[in-house]
Amino acid sequence: MLKDDVERELNVQIGEETASAWLYLSMAAWFESMNLPGFANWMFVQAQEELVHARMFYDFVHERRGRVILGAIAAPPTEWASPLEAFEAAFAHEVHITERIHFLTGLADRVADYPTRVFLHWFVTEQVEEEASADEIVQKLRMLGETGSGLFMLDRELGTRVFTPPAAPAT
Repeated sequence: MLKDDVERELNVQIGEETASAWLYLSMAAWFESMNLPGFANWMFVQAQEELVHARMFYDFVHERRGRVILGAIAAPPTEWASPLEAFEAAFAHEVHITERIHFLTGLADRVADYPTRVFLHWFVTEQVEEEASADEIVQKLRMLGETGSGLFMLDRELGTRVFTPPAAPAT
């Protein structure tokens, strides 16, 4: 069974992951409005991944005989000054999620909740990938600039991303 403080924070994380999906879906919609369908695709795939992450936390809480309590999710931003600004925001958001995962891992360690610690290990590794993926695009946008053929070539590249459901973490 989950300890009350761990259960509460895992429920917060379900909201964080769902809010992440909502943010990336908003970014996808903005990129669509900018006629950058590849960028939109990348963000849409990211939103799908975040919903899977939320479901993984949801399932874990239930598996540990906890109760999922869903809270309100704030509306995400809907405008960015540029593709670079949007991806910088995505990168900053992934850093925030990494901090949350590290907080949860520390909490599990402090209360000797080893099953939760093992479950979170997958997310620790996943966040390294998430940050690197967003940062790679930030760096490309900085090198290419945000106009001209380079932007459209990157748009084409980002359009090839496909959703692949992640393997579930061991519990």
